[in-house]
Amino acid sequence: MPDVVLPVLDEAEALPGVLGAMPPGYRPIVVDNGSVDGSAEIAAELGAEVVAEPRRGFGAACHAGLLAAAAEVVCFMDCDGSVDPGQLPEFAAALTRGADLVVGARQPERGAWPLHARVANRALALELRRRTGLKLSDNGPMRTARRLGLLELDLRDRRSGWPLETVLRANAAGWTIAELPIAYRRRAGRSKVTGTVRGTAQAIADMSALLRGLDGDR
Repeated sequence: MPDVVLPVLDEAEALPGVLGAMPPGYRPIVVDNGSVDGSAEIAAELGAEVVAEPRRGFGAACHAGLLAAAAEVVCFMDCDGSVDPGQLPEFAAALTRGADLVVGARQPERGAWPLHARVANRALALELRRRTGLKLSDNGPMRTARRLGLLELDLRDRRSGWPLETVLRANAAGWTIAELPIAYRRRAGRSKVTGTVRGTAQAIADMSALLRGLDGDR
């Protein structure tokens, strides 16, 4: 059964609900990225494997989780309560139907996705399509692939660009990339990235640098 990598930075409020909703057989790997609210201790008490990654950054946490994973299939998702772990089996099933990477497309409830983040995401999706031809509408917070394949992609980004780099390198490697809709709810607790203008700006900067790199590869 798949391993599930959960990057965590001060998600004590959301952790019980997320871990409690994990599908049977799916092993959660909580990667603590410097929490000061007891997230690591809560996750351990709830039975998750906990990995400490002191280097700050979403990509750093995802990479640490990937290295800690042992299953053939690895899933990644936010641990803020905005997405439902119950949808993970749909993503794993898509791999058996021929996909190499499955990415979630957010279907937000009212108030779940700030306007500035939604506009930025739409612009990124349009630019990604223009440069690669990939018909993806989102670069969402839930994704699934095979562990060995991800390791072979040799992902380098350790900040907010990691999700986009995954798609770009997978596409360059000839992977079949599928998109599935996911329900997107209001998160628990305070947002550190897309819920803030500063966090969104940093994510845009990281991802824009990756897209500019496509021009340099040509």
